[in-house]
Amino acid sequence: QVQLVESGGGLVQAGGSLRLSCAASGRTFSNYGMGWFRQAPGKEREFVAAISWSGDFTYYGDSVKGRFTISRDGAEKTVYLRMNSLKPEDTGVYYCATRYGTTWFTEEGPKRFGMEYWGEGTLVTVSS
Repeated sequence: QVQLVESGGGLVQAGGSLRLSCAASGRTFSNYGMGWFRQAPGKEREFVAAISWSGDFTYYGDSVKGRFTISRDGAEKTVYLRMNSLKPEDTGVYYCATRYGTTWFTEEGPKRFGMEYWGEGTLVTVSS
């Protein structure tokens, strides 16, 4: 049974930092890209960042470029999202998800191709 489990969310003041983790289990994720998404109340889910199996390729949404960094460990089982200079508009539930390959590393890619597995999410609240 495939599981993606997010952790690391919480309440932080604007300008602060958080690091989210996504632990994957249940299958081999070789050649799978891993991504982070977020959804604020009343808004559509937003594609935030993604990283390839090798770590050589990454994607960042325009709203987080220069502030967020995605990484994954050598065993390919955990993906991280380091979030710096947080803003109130970064508030939302953050989800990790995965899909084979990297062709979906575009703004519309996840919608076009669909993600194979999703986690349950972790809440990030940034206070002003």
